[in-house]
Amino acid sequence: MFDKKIYIERREKLKESLKNGVVVFPGNQESPRNYKGNDYHFEQDSTFLYYFGMNVPNLIGVIDIDNNQEYIFGTDFTLDDIVWMGEQKLLKSFAQDAGVNNFIEMTEFENFANNLITEKRELLFLPQYRAETVIQLSKAFKLNPFNFEENISEELIKAVVEHRNIKSQLEIEEIEKAVNITREMHLEAMRVAKPGMKEFEVVSALEAIATKYNASTSFHTIFSRNGETLHNHYHGNTLQEGDIVVLDAGARSESGYCGDMTTSFPISSKFSDRQRDIYSLLIEMFEKAEELIKPEITYKEVHLEVCKVLAKGMKKRGLMKGDINEAVKAGAHAIFFPHGLGHMLGLDVHDMEALGENYVGYDEFARDMQFGLKSLRLARKLKPGYVFTVEPGIYFIPELVKRWKEAGKFTEFLNYEEIEKYLDFGGMRYEGDFLITETGARRLGEKMPKYFDEIEELRK
Repeated sequence: MFDKKIYIERREKLKESLKNGVVVFPGNQESPRNYKGNDYHFEQDSTFLYYFGMNVPNLIGVIDIDNNQEYIFGTDFTLDDIVWMGEQKLLKSFAQDAGVNNFIEMTEFENFANNLITEKRELLFLPQYRAETVIQLSKAFKLNPFNFEENISEELIKAVVEHRNIKSQLEIEEIEKAVNITREMHLEAMRVAKPGMKEFEVVSALEAIATKYNASTSFHTIFSRNGETLHNHYHGNTLQEGDIVVLDAGARSESGYCGDMTTSFPISSKFSDRQRDIYSLLIEMFEKAEELIKPEITYKEVHLEVCKVLAKGMKKRGLMKGDINEAVKAGAHAIFFPHGLGHMLGLDVHDMEALGENYVGYDEFARDMQFGLKSLRLARKLKPGYVFTVEPGIYFIPELVKRWKEAGKFTEFLNYEEIEKYLDFGGMRYEGDFLITETGARRLGEKMPKYFDEIEELRK
């Protein structure tokens, strides 16, 4: 936990934004793997963590704006808990550490909720992503769990997004710690990966780095010799000479903040000529984004300029043709780059995605549903304090190429005969984490290998 002043200030800011109502922030419950008592690793709900800081399961936070009161509901530890887990700090003390003086046993929560209903108070809920939480809230507040989304407050969503999108200096420091752990995970993978190894052996080595720092992974590690599958979580392949692998992995630090990086590197000691050529184009795309990101530019504009770099590079290599600007406008380039350039980063690896990507990543304009653009999670105007990823990719996806060719899509822009020569290539992605400053942007973390000669030096 941070100093309690941080949480008090965050809750006061929320009260000022909302003016009235009762905000209910459920924390996460323990989630059984196969029976109660054998649980998955606990991760707190990120919004509860942001406003209350208590990394303890089975809590509910309430902010009564009208009466300027705050509550934590929970079931305090019993002697049985102490026997099995050792002496525990009382939840009341945890609540006080967060600046909340009202701790009430969870057995009283339904009575508390009933009183709010009787008083016809305005209740403010965020979207919920766990069925047990929906059931708990629906039971307490006499709501239909199958229509719970009807009770969600858009005003609350927008207020939380506005607050959490702007990272404080303290948060930036915590994110940077996670980014540096993430960096070390990637460097370890580059050092250990060898022909003949199974992918899961490399994953084991890199995830051990997170454990070394009492961290966890911020999402399921993506590591595959089949990089044309964007989110490939299968780790059973055997690495072979000539392979190019995609590693997308991140650390979630002890404080709950996340890092997220992607690297692409050869399993041989060096890139092949063709791999080096495509990788150099990938880094051109990344550096175009680095050049452009600054306050007040929209990330959609950055994304589209990066796509033009891709299209120009593919035209130079004979895989695209025609007017590059028109090709990007039509979306023809998305055959190679079918996802967005990046996303917000913070207490979630896709920060606040549970609240809705359109609230987090868009503001003044609607989402474009064109193939490729519809997967752009962040499009809004960039502001100082935003932390987000830059992650261009280049992929040769056989099924996508086949279907587009059969449908005759973009034949004025795509040279399918040349593209088909790369169907055994796989894919590449490169990702870094960035902060928007008052005057520009900076990449978070210690220096990360980016150019092919730096990567080959590690692969010796």
